[in-house]
Amino acid sequence: MNFKKLLILGVVLISTTLFSQELALSEAESKPNVIVILADDIGSGDISHYRRIHSNNIIVETPTIDKLAKEGKIFTDAHSPAALCAPTRYAIMTGNHCYRSYAPSGVWGCYQPSPIEKNQLTLGKLMKQAGYKTSFFGKWGFGMDFARKDNPNEVYKSPRKEHETDVDISKVIDRGPVQNGFDYSFMYPAGIQAEPYAVYENGVMAPLKEDSEIVLITQKYASNLGFKLDKKEGLGDSNWDPHNAGTLLINKAVDFIEKNSETNEPFFMYYCSQAVHKPHTPSKKLNGTKIAGTTPSSHLDMVKELDIQVEMMVQTLKKQGIYDNTLIIFTSDNGGLLIKKTMASKHKSSDIYRGGKNQMYEGGTRVPFIAWWPSKIKANTVSNTPILGIDIMATLANLTNQNIEENQAMDSSNLLPILLDAKDIEPHPFLITQSGTGKQVMITENGWKLIIQIDKKDKTFKKRTPFALFNLNKNISENENQNLINNPKYQNKVKELFEKYNQTRDSKVKTGKS
Repeated sequence: MNFKKLLILGVVLISTTLFSQELALSEAESKPNVIVILADDIGSGDISHYRRIHSNNIIVETPTIDKLAKEGKIFTDAHSPAALCAPTRYAIMTGNHCYRSYAPSGVWGCYQPSPIEKNQLTLGKLMKQAGYKTSFFGKWGFGMDFARKDNPNEVYKSPRKEHETDVDISKVIDRGPVQNGFDYSFMYPAGIQAEPYAVYENGVMAPLKEDSEIVLITQKYASNLGFKLDKKEGLGDSNWDPHNAGTLLINKAVDFIEKNSETNEPFFMYYCSQAVHKPHTPSKKLNGTKIAGTTPSSHLDMVKELDIQVEMMVQTLKKQGIYDNTLIIFTSDNGGLLIKKTMASKHKSSDIYRGGKNQMYEGGTRVPFIAWWPSKIKANTVSNTPILGIDIMATLANLTNQNIEENQAMDSSNLLPILLDAKDIEPHPFLITQSGTGKQVMITENGWKLIIQIDKKDKTFKKRTPFALFNLNKNISENENQNLINNPKYQNKVKELFEKYNQTRDSKVKTGKS
């Protein structure tokens, strides 16, 4: 081969390589990085941007989350699937209503069987299919498999008793983030509130210090560190201290963004913060800002810490040059907390809504929902469309040009047309949500909300009785105190909504619009 032919071949190879690199870069740019932030126990009133819709009395500012709201789109009628975390986390992860789980009221305890079936679609699997580097950070919040201490081949079955010490907590053997589509995970199995009191990297317990060992974390241990256990005593890392949990979590998330922004592969991050669940153990300082003791309550210190965690994410996106090509969705697993010291300061976690976490009223499920994508979503826009946290699944499927199989994500609706102002759609003709330990379910259609009481002794969940009817169309804060259930004028409305709920749930019909 002569020199001229070699030169031509070299030019062709270089051109082909450059074209391939440009094509890869173009594909990476066309797929935005995606960060879904699921805050713990954050009500609409905890975010100062939302609170300002109804009041100028702001006790704690959330400047970074407010900036996302101002630069993106907020939803004013967004709801968590349930008023408690465990059922909500199942629903958002799978795109299914809580009642499709084997435990509709939630799987409580990390040693319990996972509600996610092995062949079920999850956010991690969905985004991995689309070519994303997937990651999970923070509170998993429902069951997974650990082995028995005396038999590594047998799954530990929890009796839900005090001092469960027969379980090997050194690693997750199945049904955790790794098995649900997440390439990388840094996880608190039950957040900071319950056993095991440890952190796991890719399913393996990550020692908090070099001398860490597995010990029984007792209330006496917690008292020595200045906090009260929110749940029962149990196994954990001998250096467990929830005051450090938020700092550790966000630093790992920042590291992930930095490492994965240097590749052509887009990343997906599902960030489930420890804030603001009990125990309220804020960091002393984070990102150069003092936190502990700077607000009227340790609860509100945690709200401040959450905002700074988001600040650190946004700063890293800017630093890495991927700020404009990242979609952030921010929401919460249930409504806000009703903490006496916080309420004494005049801060209203539930904003104008009645009730809060665990309750059947609007304050139990009304949550902030913010979508931010500088290059695509118009700034300072508001949607009053009723939506659910479940809708994240179908929205991300459409974002990544994927079709969801008919038997997957049955209740998730695509919000992308609303986010991009492409089309005015109705994701749900009615919303189905549920309370917590009170065992109520709710159906809301055109502003009419029927609360249905499920018999607490009925394990089939089929003994249901209409309990309350509210007209939320006008003066919502007052009208949810006016129960119309026995008013003869509205008996047809009670019957209509009751039958609609029963038919929808019992038929197991698909309710989402993907």
